[in-house]
Amino acid sequence: MRLSAPVYHLKRKARLLSRQQNIPLHAALDRVAAREGFQGWSLLAAKTQAAVPADDLFSLLSPGDLVLVGARPGQGKTLMSLKLAVGAMKAGNRSAFFTLEDTEKVVLDRFRIIGVDQAEFRELFELDSSDAISADYITRKLASVPRGTLAVVDYLQILDQKREKPELMTQVRALKAFARDKGVIVVFISQIDRSYDPALKPLPDLDDVRLPNPLDLALFDKLFFLHAGKVQYKAAS
Repeated sequence: MRLSAPVYHLKRKARLLSRQQNIPLHAALDRVAAREGFQGWSLLAAKTQAAVPADDLFSLLSPGDLVLVGARPGQGKTLMSLKLAVGAMKAGNRSAFFTLEDTEKVVLDRFRIIGVDQAEFRELFELDSSDAISADYITRKLASVPRGTLAVVDYLQILDQKREKPELMTQVRALKAFARDKGVIVVFISQIDRSYDPALKPLPDLDDVRLPNPLDLALFDKLFFLHAGKVQYKAAS
C-alpha cells in the first residue's frame, strides 16, 4: 500500500495531532495510520519497514545471549521480538513469550502482522501471561527446555513492578546466569525514554533506555534499537 507521505512526515503529523487534540501520541499515531488504510501504527510500521528475514535476525544470536530490543511505542519492538522467536522456531528451536503487558489474543494477532501462521509452530511456541511472571517464575518454567530455546520477556521495565518481586537488577542478573548455564536466549522488550529526540539522532541507544530502577545495561550481550522503520544491531564489546 502506497503512503500519502514518508513515514517521518506521518509521525510529524501525529505529534501535531497529539498536541492539538491533547491525546496520547500512540493514539494520534493510530489515527494517522487509519487515514492511510491501516488498523494501527504498528501494522503500518511493520508493512513499511524494510523486510528483514526472521532467519537473518536470529542468526545474529547465540545460545546464552541476553538481548535487549528497545524502541518508543509503535515502532515495532514487539514485532521484532516475535521475528526473533520465529527465527528460532524455523531453526527447530522452541520459543516462549512471557508477557506482563498484552493479552494472549494481542500477541497471537501480531503473528499475522509479521506474515506468519502461528499454527505452523504450535508445538514449539508457548505463551504465558501470568501476573506472577518474574525471573524465578521464568527459570522454573524453562528449567527443562533444550539448549537454543528463545524466551521473550515483555517487558523489562515492569518486571519488578510489584513490590513483592526482587529488584530489577537482581532479576536480570538471575536470568543472565540462567541463560548462560542452560544455553537459552533471553530477549527483553524495553521502553525508550520520552526524552529521546529523533531529530538529534536517528535511532535510540543505551543512553535512551528508560530505567525507573537501577540496572547495569552491560549485562546485555546483544542490542536492537528501532525507529521509523530502521533497525540498528549492536553486540557488546
